[in-house]
Amino acid sequence: MSLALQHRERTLAMQSASAPDMGGGFAMRGNPRRDPVDAAAAEMRMRLRHDRIRLKQIKSTTLKIEAKREMLPAYRAWCDGILECGRMTVGNDLTPGAAPEILPTMMVWEIDTGNWSRALELAEHVLRFNVPLPDHYKRDAATLVVEQIAEAASAAQLAGNVFPIEVLEQVDALTFGIDMHDEVQAKLSKAVGVELARVADKVDTGPADFIAAATRALEPLRRAQTLHGRSGTKTKVAQLEKAIKAATLAQSIAGTPG
Repeated sequence: MSLALQHRERTLAMQSASAPDMGGGFAMRGNPRRDPVDAAAAEMRMRLRHDRIRLKQIKSTTLKIEAKREMLPAYRAWCDGILECGRMTVGNDLTPGAAPEILPTMMVWEIDTGNWSRALELAEHVLRFNVPLPDHYKRDAATLVVEQIAEAASAAQLAGNVFPIEVLEQVDALTFGIDMHDEVQAKLSKAVGVELARVADKVDTGPADFIAAATRALEPLRRAQTLHGRSGTKTKVAQLEKAIKAATLAQSIAGTPG
């Protein structure tokens, strides 16, 4: 897509949204620009409909993810326009405008493809303005964001790979205080704790630094255990507590005059 077309889509997306503090929004009834906005929205919805049909025809999860990665750029300018409108809005009241399913769907696809920075940029907008997910996702946005990113982190951790702790902490901050099932919250707390425990294991600057890092990791791991007894953190908690005791003892011995 050319830069000119990207600019046009971004502008029309901005015009499709509205907020009370903007005097009724960019695209009010009777606005002569309404027709191109509606036409652009219809085109986006048709594109998404065709892409979803194509995805349903793909059996492999890996191939579905690759297909989504190829499809995503076609929706970026439209989503950028909605995001810009959100940034210009005071408060949390923003009418999604035309084709409201586009941005939350792209949020899910960005999560599926592991593009965490873009996924969280879209998630922040979705959660701030309480944008509903399309019905076929069968979950609210906060639950989906927490569960899918926590499960992606868990899969990486089980494979022995590092998952970006800043992504998990941003998810935790974005969804703080939002009501959801304890088991889902436990998944995120466990993922955070496992990454923090990994950091603690690499501390080699003395017992005091290790104790501080391990204690930090214990908090989310214990929370996961409290939220869901079968979260699988019990063993890791016991290991950390034992390591902290040993480090505390070593610190005490090192501080004892010979």
